[in-house]
Order: sequence, then C-alpha cells, then structure tokens
Amino acid sequence: MRRNRSSFIAILACAAVFVAAKRAPISTATHAALQAADACWFRAKPGELEKRKSAHDSASVAMDGGTVKVCYGRPHVNGREIMGKLVPYAEPWRLGADEATALYVPFRASIAGVKVEPGWYSIYVIPTAKNWQVVVNSDAKRWGVDIDAKVRAKDVGTGTVSAEHLAAPVEILAISLTAASPKKATMDVSWADTHVRIPIEKQ
Repeated sequence: MRRNRSSFIAILACAAVFVAAKRAPISTATHAALQAADACWFRAKPGELEKRKSAHDSASVAMDGGTVKVCYGRPHVNGREIMGKLVPYAEPWRLGADEATALYVPFRASIAGVKVEPGWYSIYVIPTAKNWQVVVNSDAKRWGVDIDAKVRAKDVGTGTVSAEHLAAPVEILAISLTAASPKKATMDVSWADTHVRIPIEKQ
C-alpha cells in the first residue's frame, strides 16, 4: 500500500509540473523572438499607419530552409520625375517610404552578393541611370532617412545590379519576391520607368 501510495503521489506531482509548464506564460524575450520572423516593424502608434500618404506592403517567397520576406512603403509617382530628380542619382535612397525597407532571411544567404547570417536587414540603394548599388545594413528597425554616417556604420556590404528601363511606367512602387530555384530568388523592384532585380541565394 505504501509503495502504491508513493507511486500515486509521484504521478500526481509529475502531472502538476507538466500542467504548470503548459500554462506558463511565454517570456517577453521569447515572444519577441517568435514575432521577429514574420512581423513587419513600424514606428507608429495604433491608427497612425492608416493616415500616412504611402501605403505599406510586404512580399514573401518560400525557399529551401524557410520563407524570405520584405516589408516596405509604397510611394506614388503623382506626376513627378522620379529617377535622377526626386530620387537623386549617386545618393542613398531608402527604397520605399517611411521606415527603412526591411528584408528577412531565415538562413545564411547572399543578398546582391553580400553574405549575411539569418535575420532581418534593412536595404537601401545608391542608384544611377545604368545600375544601382544595393546596400545591406544590419539595423532593420529604423526610419528610412537620414542615411547618414551613423546609419552607414552598420552597413554589412554592397552589391551592384543593373537598372532596366520600363516602357510602361509603374505608378506605385512595387517590390516582389520570386523563386528561381529552391535556393535562389529575386527581389524585383519597379517604380516609375525603372526596374531592378536583386538576387537572393541561400548559402
């Protein structure tokens, strides 16, 4: 009887521990880590995003090892001359509106040839008429401007892609992610009369 009673008490104790573990709340750090992989970051209070001039969007693509995601603001042309004017040549541009354009890779990868570890990165560009320098920056949670010395101190690396002329202008900035193979994808950027393809490859 004593053995049976001891066994029964031990079982009850294990069950209590199991239930407590299931009910234990997720820590703030763990919750943040879980959210980081799939949530776009905004420097805005509730209700403020809807009042902005530019809408915000995201795109994602499934690759071998996880899903790559980009978050960005979508400015309009609104009759303005964009490349070389509103977006000056040979100067850093946030590649969108409002917050910095942010890209998430869940594995070791290269972005425009720049090797990175898994995580979130901000992307900005330095355009010319013929090609764009694509800059990968380790600070993904920041406002898109100014891209000053403090921001550039966190640059991971720079790659170069060709700029293509569009016969049919695109009114609203659009960024898409398309898989070329299980380990390769392209991030296509189209706005006004310009289109670029930024390669992403799992390492």
